[in-house]
Order: sequence, then structure tokens, then C-alpha cells
Amino acid sequence: MALLSLRFALPLREFRLELALELDGVLALVGPSGAGKSSVLSVIAGIIRPPSGRVALDDEVWLDSERGIHLSPDRRRVGLVFQEYALFPHMTVRQNVAYGGRAKVDELMERLRISQLGAARPGQLSGGERQRVALARALAREPGVLLLDEPLASLDSHTKAAVRAELAALLPALGLPTLIVTHDYEDAVAVADRVGVLVDGRLRQLGSPEELITAPADAFVASFTGANVLRGHAVRRPDQLTEVRLESGDSIHSSDELDGAVDVVIHPWDITLSRERPPIGAAPNQIRGEISALTRIGGRVRVAIGPLTAELSAAGARALALAPGELACASFTPQLTRLIARGV
Repeated sequence: MALLSLRFALPLREFRLELALELDGVLALVGPSGAGKSSVLSVIAGIIRPPSGRVALDDEVWLDSERGIHLSPDRRRVGLVFQEYALFPHMTVRQNVAYGGRAKVDELMERLRISQLGAARPGQLSGGERQRVALARALAREPGVLLLDEPLASLDSHTKAAVRAELAALLPALGLPTLIVTHDYEDAVAVADRVGVLVDGRLRQLGSPEELITAPADAFVASFTGANVLRGHAVRRPDQLTEVRLESGDSIHSSDELDGAVDVVIHPWDITLSRERPPIGAAPNQIRGEISALTRIGGRVRVAIGPLTAELSAAGARALALAPGELACASFTPQLTRLIARGV
């Protein structure tokens, strides 16, 4: 697989976007709206020219500010799928795909299961079908790099699940360096083997989805992956667990060894719920509180209790007869209670 390397600095309205990456697989850049994610795609595609930087695909140099090189978008081997797909409404599906390149139209339409839609126009297609057409058009250029801008953002939840699965199977099989930008962490981990968290033009952390969950670089990364983040003050005790006094007044323990102001990271799926407090020996960390909300997501239920959100199966929630306004106890182990020094 080819290697895409990029290093650039780009002043934006509210901050300076600075990024250095090497990409030879499927990478997702995730972050809040306005973090600079789409600008990264525009720099790679040649739509935006940064004042300083370098972008190259193996030995093909597309941008080198020191050497005065800046290839126009049509001279870069880039396949770009826009957020709203940008299909031509007056063209048929076949004509849209052929606009990218005619050599492999039939092959791509077959591979992406849109052959039967060849005579249809974009306005007659579902969101998932429009995305497959846009992807086929991008691949028809026979690109060296594939870029996808919020590919799942405009899909309903049912369609999104199906398209996620399709992309997860398709993208690695293409053998192209692929960069996806999204604000949805679940979308990112579903389709990418590496995830970078971009905030205000800076890459906070880059790693596998597992690394971001088990060892987040900071509280923002932890919260973005769906973790509970609580503030507290840690006291490390020799030959004992670290004690943390939370801002809520609760006292918990962690196997991490830190002193001072900390952010406490607890994932919802690592929390056990019960109606009564379990024995301390069975669950050293306990927070009891009122259930403020229950949210069902597929076969899982998210339960907001005090400062925490726990996640359990729908059957488990029914068995406990959980309901808003009722008291319950959230328990979790010190080994699954991560600490991050505040301000890191």
C-alpha cells in the first residue's frame, strides 16, 4: 500500500491548524464541529493551499511550500466523497460514476451494488444509495488516496448501521490510504483501524480504538470515547490503592498511582448497577444516587445515576426494575478506574 505523508500549518479563523501524519491504512479523524477536520481533507485534495507544509504520496509530491510546489486538485490522485455527496442531479447514476472515469464503471457499479440503479437520478435514491454512487464516482478516478468527509452524517440511524458495516468491509479491501473525518466516535471506530482526535487544530491523540479507550491522553479524549469523567483529588498511599475524593464528596479508589488533582475515567460498560449497596469487599467503589434518565439504544440501556452513566442490557434493566426517580447503586472496580493528571 502507498504511503500518504502530510505536514502543514494553516491559519484558520479562530486557531492555527497544525498536523503531521503518515497514512497507509484506514484512519479516522474525529472531533467536534469546527475542529479543522474538513480543512485537512481540503489541503490533501489541493482545494486549500497552506502557507507552509508538504503533502506527498510515496514519491509523488503534491505540495512542498519550500520548493514552490502546489499541484491543482485535478493533478492529484485523490478520490473525495463530499459530506452531501455532491452528485449531479441532472445525470443518471451511470453518468455520475462515469464522470469520475469511464474505465471501470461497470466493475465499480457491480462491486458497490448499484448496477440496477444505472438509469435512476440522484433524487430518486435513498441516502445509502447516494453514498454508494458518490463512492463509486470517487473510485472511478482510480485514486491513490481516498478521502471521506462525514460519510455517515446525513443517514438515518437504521441506514447508518448498514452503511457502517459496508464501509468496514469495503475500505480495507480497497488497499488505499483512506482518511475519514467525522464528529461521531462510534462511526470512527466502526470503520477505521486508527483514530485521531483533533481539537482546535491540534491532534490530541492518535492510536487504535482500544488505545484511546484504555489509555486516553486527556479528559477530552476520554469523554469523546464515551467515558464518564469525574474530577477529584488523589492521594497515593504506599502499598495501597490510590484514594480519590470526588468533587461530589464520594470517595473511591484506583489502582493507578497519582497524587493531586485528577480526572477520573470510568467507562459505562464497566459499571454494575444494583438496587441495594453490595458488600464493600465485593465492590470497593460505590456511588449511590437517583436515576435521572434511562435511554434505550438497540438492545442496551444507558442509565444516568448521580454523576455517572452506566450501560447494561435491556434484559438487565428490566430485571432490576429500574425507573427514573428510583435510587440505585453504581459499582466499579479500582482496576477499571483510570486516573489522568489534571491539565495534561
